[in-house]
Amino acid sequence: MTQPKRNPLRDLRGVSRMAIDATLGITDLVEALHARIAHTPTRLGGPIGLAVRKATGHVYRAVRGVTRAVGGGLDALLGQLAPLVADVPDTSSREALVAALNGVLGDYLARTANPLAIAMRMRRDGVPLDLERDALAARVTRPSSTLVLAVHGLCMNDLQWSRAGHDHAQALARDLGGTAVYLRYNSGLHVSTNGRELAALLEALVDAWPVPVARIVVLGHSMGGLVARSAAHYGGLAGHRWRTVLESLVFLGTPHQGSPLERGGHGLNQLLDALPFATPLGRLGRVRSAGITDLRHGSVLDDDWQSRDRFARGGGVRHPLPLPADVACHAIAASLAAKAREDGRGVRGDGLVPVASALGLHATPGSRSRFPRRTGGSPRRPGISTCFRRLPCTNACGTGSSGRPTTPTGRVSRRADRAAAQRSGSDADGDAGHDAPPHRAKVSGCRRPSSSRCAASAGRRPPARSARPSRRCRPRCPSPCRCRPS
Repeated sequence: MTQPKRNPLRDLRGVSRMAIDATLGITDLVEALHARIAHTPTRLGGPIGLAVRKATGHVYRAVRGVTRAVGGGLDALLGQLAPLVADVPDTSSREALVAALNGVLGDYLARTANPLAIAMRMRRDGVPLDLERDALAARVTRPSSTLVLAVHGLCMNDLQWSRAGHDHAQALARDLGGTAVYLRYNSGLHVSTNGRELAALLEALVDAWPVPVARIVVLGHSMGGLVARSAAHYGGLAGHRWRTVLESLVFLGTPHQGSPLERGGHGLNQLLDALPFATPLGRLGRVRSAGITDLRHGSVLDDDWQSRDRFARGGGVRHPLPLPADVACHAIAASLAAKAREDGRGVRGDGLVPVASALGLHATPGSRSRFPRRTGGSPRRPGISTCFRRLPCTNACGTGSSGRPTTPTGRVSRRADRAAAQRSGSDADGDAGHDAPPHRAKVSGCRRPSSSRCAASAGRRPPARSARPSRRCRPRCPSPCRCRPS
């Protein structure tokens, strides 16, 4: 397998462009602040803003002119030298940094044709796939008729599906007898823009796949779930063939109803705009990408942002998009809370996405994402399961370690520790030495009541005779729980 490579001068060229644009932006900001302060009336009577603008305007224009001249010359020089420098192997840390940069400034990078902008590609093992039949047949040794597509979230990349040697997408593909394919995309673009491009890319992948594709399962994390929903919508409108074999959509912490962090950032922008001297500082908040602002209300359609100012007061409008009726949809939410209500309302989420948003709950009935209702559920309260897990666990409920909720730092909270000790009837410190912090997951559509827990993760170690690689949760769970004792 060919290791991905990069040209260091192309990276340097992209960084230099960002530095030049940042210098110009800071110059404009300082000039705006200067002008705002100069408009303040003085004790001599009357504003002195006109005199200040005449005296300092030449200075700011000179700074901008010199910056553009230096930036243009440096960019031209790096562009000529880049072909002369050999490529070097890429690293996971560099990939993670570029992915985070695209999540925050992705629309700017794409608009300015910056070399650091990420182009959407299908990948395996960190290497792009050439979507031609012969190339795919040579690259994928044993292609399956089942495709499992993993779509990462905001500021992330396809390599981050693997943690501590466990690849979540690959584990799901193995259980389904399928082949895992990973999407890498610029998460700073509008969700609907990425959705349209993903729909076209999936159509090309299905056409070039070495064997006929019988079913597609999409696993979307956070923003990736919104991109998958958008792709399913636009793929259906375009009549794509892949849309007819789309079987399941699995959403992992997807903000179907938006994220309060982005709404809070938008409110802070409005506050800065209302303060006379702080208005120029509002430009800093407007630097964030279009992908981030789409998370304000979970926007997945072009109509949500076209012909609108996304930073204007009340500019965030979402047109509700129902879940595809012909696709099995599953939602998984994570919570750091020790206790949770069955309907998920009023429960804090994983620190970024509330439980209610991840499960598609909304105060307005027409805006809810209605996941399939199972036994014990209702239109307003879908069937939700709460369970604890022990690493490594590859079932739909996610992964955990000691079977007890923890704080975000990974320490087992005292209250949860005592509760686990009372349930297990053994020493609560017996499993506290695991590395990965456990999380609590709520699964929409599970038949198991919220009070039940996996037999392998009730806070105690199972007997040695039951240490089998696969066991079923008791009572019924959406999928087998492959919990192995630590």
